Amino acid sequence: MARLENLNFLIVEDDPTIRLLVKKALEYHGGTVSEADTAKGGFKSASSDELDLIVLDLRLPDGNGYEVCEKIRKNGNNTPILILSADHEIDVKVKNLSAGADDYLTKPFSIDELLARIEAILRRSAANEESELECGDIKIDLIRRVMTLKGKEVDLTNSEFNLLVYLIKNVGRTISLDELAKNVWGIGFNTQTNYINVYVSYIRKKMRAHTDFEYIRTVRTKGFKAVCKEG
Repeated sequence: MARLENLNFLIVEDDPTIRLLVKKALEYHGGTVSEADTAKGGFKSASSDELDLIVLDLRLPDGNGYEVCEKIRKNGNNTPILILSADHEIDVKVKNLSAGADDYLTKPFSIDELLARIEAILRRSAANEESELECGDIKIDLIRRVMTLKGKEVDLTNSEFNLLVYLIKNVGRTISLDELAKNVWGIGFNTQTNYINVYVSYIRKKMRAHTDFEYIRTVRTKGFKAVCKEG
C-alpha cells in the first residue's frame, strides 16, 4: 500500500479523466494534490509550490512535457518527476530521462503500477538526501547533486550524475547493462544498443580534464564497475 500521507503532489495532465483518476488515487492514500492542464500552468505551479513529486504528461495543449521538465531542472528545481506518455519508443523515454525526469510510465497504466512507481521514486529521493559519497578524489553531494573531482566541480547531466552515483554506491562490483538500465533509468534497454556506453564515455571524458585515473572500468562482456583506488 502506498504511504503518501502529508506529501504534496502536482498533476500536469490535460485529460480530465486521467487527471481525476490520479488525483483520487493520491488523495485516497493521504496525499494533497494540485492540478494543471497546460504546460504554462504546470511550470508555474512547479516553480511556486512546495512539492514532493510531479506527475507530468508529455502531450499538453500549449507545449510538450519534455520542455516543462527541462525548464524545471534548469530552474534548479530537483522535485522528482514522473512522466506519463502514450509513446512507447525507447528514444523518447531516454530523451525525457536525460532531461531530468525520474521515471517514465506509458499509457494505459494501472493505478497500482502508478503508485508503485511513485513510491520507488520517493524512496530513491529520500536515500539521495541522506549523505555524501566519496571515491578517491571524487566527492558527490547527493542533496545539491554536485560532483567535484580534486576540488573542481564537474558539470554532469542528470543521467550522467545518476549513473555515476549508482556505480560508486556499488564500488568494486561489476554492474551489467541490464542492471544499470533498470536502476538508473528505470527502463529496459535493448542491450545491443549503445546508450549506456555513450553515457560512460561522456563521464570519462569530463573526468579526464582533471585526472588520468580511470574511475569507471569496463569489464569485457559483463558491464562496468567503479574503482576508487589502485589495487
